[in-house]
Amino acid sequence: MFGISELAIILIVVILIFGAKKLPELARSMGKSARILKSEAKAMKSDQAPPTTAEAASDEASTPRIIRTAPGDTAGRPTDQPGNDTPRT
Repeated sequence: MFGISELAIILIVVILIFGAKKLPELARSMGKSARILKSEAKAMKSDQAPPTTAEAASDEASTPRIIRTAPGDTAGRPTDQPGNDTPRT
């Protein structure tokens, strides 16, 4: 695949492009994205599994699935903008 020298050159180029200060932030956001992708894939697999009883299927169908932001995540929707549930005049 890649040798040590190729990986070192790639790492140097990445540091030059993004800068050393941005790398931890990029790694953090990539990790957060990977966790979200993993949890969504797991949820899709569990949704595709056939329910064991009819009662379990009716409970899952009536409960909406809510995606929440991580604690401390400030990249949400601004509060001064109306959402889909706000009537417009």
